[in-house]
Amino acid sequence: MKQTVLILGGSGKIGSRSADAFWDAGWEVRHYDRKTGDMVAAADGVDVIVNGLNPPAYHQWERTIPEITTQVIAAAKASGATVIVPGNVYIYGDQPGVLDENTPQNAHTKKGRVRIEMEDSYRASGVQTIVLRAGNFIDPAGNGDIMSMLIMRDIKKGKITAAADPDTLQSYAYVPDWGRAAVRLAEKRAELAMFEDVPFPGHAFTTTDLQRCVENHTKRSIKINRFPWWMMTILSPFWELAREMREMRYLYAMPHRIGSAKFDRLVPEFEPTDLEQVMLAGLSADIDPDKAMRPGGKAVVAN
Repeated sequence: MKQTVLILGGSGKIGSRSADAFWDAGWEVRHYDRKTGDMVAAADGVDVIVNGLNPPAYHQWERTIPEITTQVIAAAKASGATVIVPGNVYIYGDQPGVLDENTPQNAHTKKGRVRIEMEDSYRASGVQTIVLRAGNFIDPAGNGDIMSMLIMRDIKKGKITAAADPDTLQSYAYVPDWGRAAVRLAEKRAELAMFEDVPFPGHAFTTTDLQRCVENHTKRSIKINRFPWWMMTILSPFWELAREMREMRYLYAMPHRIGSAKFDRLVPEFEPTDLEQVMLAGLSADIDPDKAMRPGGKAVVAN
């Protein structure tokens, strides 16, 4: 019998890539229309709900995330569906090293505490919930990911932006891989506990690693610039996003990766996308290895 998944936030990177992955796996894919507002009705008869809803630019997390969580739990209870949620590493606070389901949840930021409360709500709800926890998301289409918004924003000028020491190890999740992993866990949900915290190992690399990869691919020198945190400090009193970004600055300076033991045990057959392809996913399509960059980002054919 064909199974059905309800995708929340289908225009976002999590929702769109999850929809593709479930469709490719033979599921019936249903999208939630925010305009209707009736999530319970939308979830009628579905087997799995993927919650890709998230307030953009950290806007009003304390109010919006609990509201979304309450809606999703109600929809899952009414339909009997399993919920899959993209978790993040905010809940751990400043703890360098390998992060996994056994790492203490020592969030010291507002956003970290909001995410802990969200997960606690799912855990207490009686709804089967899978938190598929990942690092920075990389979407090959950009779609508001860290590559398009920060790291590769000036790549046409031959520059990569580092938010901290460029040799700091950071965890990344290629969103198409995350979607495929969500499908595999959904298909094994009968074997899982009512609440599962599943770390998604993804990939881990430094900005320096990325610089070398891009240089090897483009055959040109790439410069690393530092992100202007001083500007965020100046703008914080007037710009919400600047304030919210400053709160998370510690994370970019915290060397970490996500542990793989539990994920490998649950999904031993999973094959992630090649690391080089993931690292180059943020590279603009018009950056041609046979061209050289002039100051200002204009490309000319190399001699």
